[in-house]
Amino acid sequence: MKISYNWLRELVQITLSPGELAERLTMAGLAVDSVERVAGDHILDFDILSNRPDALSHLGVAREAALVCGTALRREAVKLEETGEQVQGVASVEILDPDLCPRYAARLVRGVKVGPSPRWLAERLESIGQRSVNNVADITNLVMFEMGQPIHAFDFDLLKGHRIVVRRARSGEQITTLDGFDRELSTEMLVIADAEHPVAVAGVMGGEESEISAGTTNVLIESAYFNPASVRGTARALGLDTEASYRFARGVDYDGQVRAADRAAAMIREIAGGQVLRGVIDVYPAPITRDPVPLRVSRVTHLTGLPMTVDRAAEILKGLEFRVEIVERGGDLLNAIVPSFRIDVSREIDLVEEVARHAGYDLIDVTLPAWAGSGSYLPGESGRREIRRALSAVGFNEAVSFSFVNGGRDNLFRERDGQSIALANPIDVDENEMRSSLLTGLLEALQRNANQDRRDVKLFEMGRVFKQPHDKLQPDETEFLALVLSGASWEDDWRYRRPIDFYDMKGAVQTVLGVLNLTGFTIERAGVEYLHPGQSAAVVRDGLVLGRFGRLHPRVESLYKFRQAVFVAEIELESLLQLGGSQVRYSALPKLPAASRDVSALLADSVSWGEVEAAIAGLAIKEIVSLKVFDVYRGKGIPEGVRSVSFRVTYRGSDQTLSDEDVAPLHERVREIMQRRFGAQLR
Repeated sequence: MKISYNWLRELVQITLSPGELAERLTMAGLAVDSVERVAGDHILDFDILSNRPDALSHLGVAREAALVCGTALRREAVKLEETGEQVQGVASVEILDPDLCPRYAARLVRGVKVGPSPRWLAERLESIGQRSVNNVADITNLVMFEMGQPIHAFDFDLLKGHRIVVRRARSGEQITTLDGFDRELSTEMLVIADAEHPVAVAGVMGGEESEISAGTTNVLIESAYFNPASVRGTARALGLDTEASYRFARGVDYDGQVRAADRAAAMIREIAGGQVLRGVIDVYPAPITRDPVPLRVSRVTHLTGLPMTVDRAAEILKGLEFRVEIVERGGDLLNAIVPSFRIDVSREIDLVEEVARHAGYDLIDVTLPAWAGSGSYLPGESGRREIRRALSAVGFNEAVSFSFVNGGRDNLFRERDGQSIALANPIDVDENEMRSSLLTGLLEALQRNANQDRRDVKLFEMGRVFKQPHDKLQPDETEFLALVLSGASWEDDWRYRRPIDFYDMKGAVQTVLGVLNLTGFTIERAGVEYLHPGQSAAVVRDGLVLGRFGRLHPRVESLYKFRQAVFVAEIELESLLQLGGSQVRYSALPKLPAASRDVSALLADSVSWGEVEAAIAGLAIKEIVSLKVFDVYRGKGIPEGVRSVSFRVTYRGSDQTLSDEDVAPLHERVREIMQRRFGAQLR
């Protein structure tokens, strides 16, 4: 919010330069982002917290400035000349929904001449970023930015029955707002209506039908207090964010309506001419009252460490326009009546904050509170750290993506038995669902890298995915690990550069299982809808699929416009961490030499290496210490659908060196199982 330094000086005596004032107000809790010099003035750009609507005006900031400067507000009474005719005999106001509009004040000015604003008024608004419209509209804006109370002006002659009725919209009612759009209203929305139909959306925007124009001569000034939650909901539902709704939605001063209406009426009479009818319509069926809030001054010292006396605390609160009663002079307790513009103060801790911020946040010692307990990691945290270290060591970078995703993209990776989880109020209409897969965010990250000509990418992410089972009301949250590979295997090594393939991803998955010391897993062929047929696999243990990996299906690659192969993996990390790894045991280095024998065989493409490993393990030959493939060949001399596989079997005895005579019968059993189980043609 922009505040004019010169404008502030009209409301309070300021003894600080613009820069010094900005620094002091920031230390008092009103953060100033920047100070900019503009045509003989300085504009302070504030970042006001949502719980401080009182500071959304020059008067609110001036109140704080008076305290930091040690001066007082300049309070000038509104000089308002009225005619003899009573406004109550000409216009009327009726509130049908006092829960949504507790108070509505109105004044009527006759004989107004609408035209351009005087130069000083237009320049004042333009200095804080507001466009000049006409003298009446500019006055309502000036009052809002000065006092914090939004004001609206109606062309009184266009109000049917010369009545104002504050009510909920009726089903199917519509209004054309000042921005020229037709808007359909719901029964949850509050409107300002005349005798026949709505003329404004309460607290948000006026209607086009009753707007001030060059032909307007009689002006009805509206100054009301609307329920903040009602205005907030209406503005969000209609997609309207105005200066008025911004203030009403946070809460304006519920005792400032008449003062603001008087101020606006006096300025209209002075600048646009006309006569102000006698009296003000002030419909306030149930006046708002607040109980005193007690403050034990010792709580200020206890919570902040700042030395504080009851007299000093009372002085600060009085400077902020609290009414203060010291219960016992020299004691510890005082009672404070909170002013109507401070809706954020209702408890003792709120008063502690008010006293502390003006006593000086910078005087609070920066110390950690004493703690006698001890902390602990979340379950599985050590496993997550080991995975991060291992993947980082082989060239991966960790990514962190949003849980909100594009539903269409996320559907590519969603399990068929899961429902999408739509967001009621998405931050971005293109990210309208909760993610059901980490791959959605990782592939978008890969796409951004590709757009920046970054082709060699290795990413991983740990995070929760959200799935809505058909038989549950609440969604399930499950922690997953996802990986993405694309480009060259070793991007920085000019001696050995090849494209990443399926086996690189398989190795990364096995690395994860290895660092967790998990055993009993098999890697099996799998048919996954979003993965390339023939280049997809599943991680299986005890019949349960705990992960899938492989190359993206060409259909998905083309959707993302990838120009090179992309390999992905998604593993149910939560289940892996719960399994618990095998205990690491010491094993002495072997003292006896090993003997190796090679096997070369023609195998059908349908036979996987995992099946070969399982068959040889089933022989239960304790002397076999390793199996390793060292060559796979397809091509000339090899029939279609068949490949030549060469692997090495290593044997070692536990208590003696194995001779050729010892190894031969063992190796023959390996060759025989290859022929009998797989129909292999040994070479």
